[in-house]
Amino acid sequence: MAIRMIVGLGNPGPEYELTRHNAGFWFVDNLNTSDRWNRETKFSALVAKMNIGGTDVLLVKPQTYMNRSGLAVGSIARFYKIKPEEILVVHDELDIQPGQAKLKRSGSTGGHNGLKDIVNALGSQNFWRLRLGIGHPRNTSPHLPVIDYVLQRPKNEDMGRIVDAINRAIPVLPDALGDKMEKAMMTLHSGN
Repeated sequence: MAIRMIVGLGNPGPEYELTRHNAGFWFVDNLNTSDRWNRETKFSALVAKMNIGGTDVLLVKPQTYMNRSGLAVGSIARFYKIKPEEILVVHDELDIQPGQAKLKRSGSTGGHNGLKDIVNALGSQNFWRLRLGIGHPRNTSPHLPVIDYVLQRPKNEDMGRIVDAINRAIPVLPDALGDKMEKAMMTLHSGN
């Protein structure tokens, strides 16, 4: 089944713009280079329509805070009759090193509050995820709480790696959107 909606997760506001938790926003911002985001207050989101590789897709940036991301995703999915398996959620991932990106379908939320809220809103875990590695504080700052880590700006070196991962993930989207997810996964994972 083809992807009809790509959701980038993050927190709204300039104070969060460059924090690790906003990696999903960075991804969809790189897709929507025309910067034509429409504020859809009824969905609590910024929404853009785009054609990628011949497939029309909605780009979504929830404008609630991370732990309420499901509000936007659920309301848009219901309005446009988009099934969970037609949704790709792009998010920061603690358990992957900066510079890596992985596609997966379904599974655990791994403690990610944005994913938890989306699962609750959709009533399903059966959506696709593009996981952008940000690393875990236990590897660099073991005494730093996870919440503080994800709300900090990454070091320049890590930021460069995250941007590289985004740049490697974007070219696999036509396959992912065209119902060739296995091919997209193989291409993306071989570059990590």
